[in-house]
Amino acid sequence: MILPLFHKGNCAIFTTEIILIMTNTESSRKIHHGRNIKRFREMFGLKQEALALELGDDWSQKKVSRMEENERVEDEVLEQVAKILKVPVEAIKNFDEEVAINIISNTFHDESSAYSNNYKCTFNPVDKIIELFSENKELYERLLQSEKEKVEILERALSGVSKRNDSN
Repeated sequence: MILPLFHKGNCAIFTTEIILIMTNTESSRKIHHGRNIKRFREMFGLKQEALALELGDDWSQKKVSRMEENERVEDEVLEQVAKILKVPVEAIKNFDEEVAINIISNTFHDESSAYSNNYKCTFNPVDKIIELFSENKELYERLLQSEKEKVEILERALSGVSKRNDSN
């Protein structure tokens, strides 16, 4: 699931796996609206046919495909697509993959990555396994001792019964 969070000068898209950050500054590269629509559509797992259905009766898969090939898309269509994809129009207009990849590659190390929230062991798992085996061994030794005591009690009881039978 993608949760968009936007600021006036910057645009950040947070996903469960990575953080994409893009700036609103004009770069020498032109932003390709159609390609950006395709990227957002694919992030949501939406097929071209499904987007065409959402856009209306005059849209088809082929028309969506042609739209995704266009460098510039009409503002009205961009607004419709943004509403369907539940992202701001600015995200489609300003997304620059090269900037996002550069930021990700520069921050994807040590504790600064989006994965830093993953669980980190504060103990040595091997030590815990050894501790469990030790506890298990102690339990078996106590169980064995208990069984030996039962056997001794039964042997004494049987020897007492056999002595009484011998004396009769």
